[in-house]
Amino acid sequence: MSKILIIDDEKVIRATLKEILEYEKYQVDEAPDGEIGLKKIIEEDYDLVLCDIKMPKMDGMEVLEKAKELEKNPQFIMISAHGSIETAVEATKKGAFDFVPKPPDLNRLLLTVRNALDKKNLVSETKVLKKKLSQKLDMVGNSSAIQDVKNTIEKVAPTDARVLITGPNGTGKELVAHWLHAKSNRSQAPFIAVNCAAIPAELIESELFGHEKGAFTSAIKQRVGKFEQANGGTLFLDEIGDMSLSAQSKVLRALQEHKVTRVGGDKDIKVDVRVLAATNKDLKKEIEEGKFREDLYHRLSVILIQVPALKERVEDIPELVDKFLGDIAADYGTSQKSISADAIKELQKFSWTGNIRELRNVVERLVILGEKTISLDDVKKYADY
Repeated sequence: MSKILIIDDEKVIRATLKEILEYEKYQVDEAPDGEIGLKKIIEEDYDLVLCDIKMPKMDGMEVLEKAKELEKNPQFIMISAHGSIETAVEATKKGAFDFVPKPPDLNRLLLTVRNALDKKNLVSETKVLKKKLSQKLDMVGNSSAIQDVKNTIEKVAPTDARVLITGPNGTGKELVAHWLHAKSNRSQAPFIAVNCAAIPAELIESELFGHEKGAFTSAIKQRVGKFEQANGGTLFLDEIGDMSLSAQSKVLRALQEHKVTRVGGDKDIKVDVRVLAATNKDLKKEIEEGKFREDLYHRLSVILIQVPALKERVEDIPELVDKFLGDIAADYGTSQKSISADAIKELQKFSWTGNIRELRNVVERLVILGEKTISLDDVKKYADY
């Protein structure tokens, strides 16, 4: 049930609004002036505040300003008999959802209340999702190997330098790319990831640069490529070692000239993109074999970040396991399982050829098949098969 606070110095207005809103199944509190209203906002959790503007002690605009400084931040609908367009504009600039003149049209008021509460719910859900995403993308570990990676990210992220991220499969190369973007000046702009190995060679150019309608048989409409989608932000080219030589030459041009041309088009399109790339291949060896362009390698590798294999940071396994236990419990909606110290020591003996990805899968298997406290016997029975 949504909780609403009415702040108004007119008792009749408060009583009328309360009766209407309670009939609509909202939980409603009242405050006779701005000071008491602000005190209630500080002490209670409200989803919405209906606030008069002209009141003794503290007017509605001041209540709005002070409330917006709080972390709770309920939605505000301002109401006043002395309203004007200027007042409405000022209220919305200060963060109010809407302005309703007195006496309020009840149908419009109820619609505005519902819309404001929908926005409140959407904002809350977005915060929860961002928090979950942040937890998923958390870089766990304090080993010297991973600390070196974190330190490099801190130095490089604020710049626009291109970064080549190398390391075996499953080590978290995309996680490094996400961190580089999140700590950059482009963090509010798009982060677009492309898995070059997952796209057929004949489609990679269309995927990256887009195509015009009719450029080829199946091009039934114009398509905007990943470079354009990432404009102003970051483009992450994962598994770039698997990109065709033809596509490599076009990526090189895009990096040199900050322009792309759609397949089947003749118009240059300016793009402002920071490119991060990753590979599990030895690109210098690929260059020797004629499979990768040396000039593109040098364009991409302004900064090199080598992500360590899990076997090079086994001291991080206890912390990683604890994180995965929490993540899996949240995903399944169950209480978090614990794991014994000797079970952890056993996990630290594994070779982990699949690295972090393999460890996460093993932890999930142990959560499903193991006891409430995952034991050494559970690890021996379920982890290595």
